[in-house]
Amino acid sequence: MKRKITYTNEPLGDIEVVPDFLPPPSELAFREEGVKVTLALSKKSVDFFKFEASKHQTQYQRMIRRLLDAYVEAQEERPITGRSSRTSRKRAAA
Repeated sequence: MKRKITYTNEPLGDIEVVPDFLPPPSELAFREEGVKVTLALSKKSVDFFKFEASKHQTQYQRMIRRLLDAYVEAQEERPITGRSSRTSRKRAAA
């Protein structure tokens, strides 16, 4: 910016007050409730997530959590069709 800005005292015209639509900071800091679990994953999967996380400067556990959350959201959009055949076979055998 090499040009100097010259301000004038001109009328602004019709002014409209916009209501505050932004959430308060307390809502922006919201964290979803977490549950700690112990889960055994394959070395191949963990290595993949660690490699991808390092490329994107994030934590691999966070990537896994987001993947699982995305899966759950996609499943919630699907209509419930009943039990899987795997569960039905186990109950029929019992």
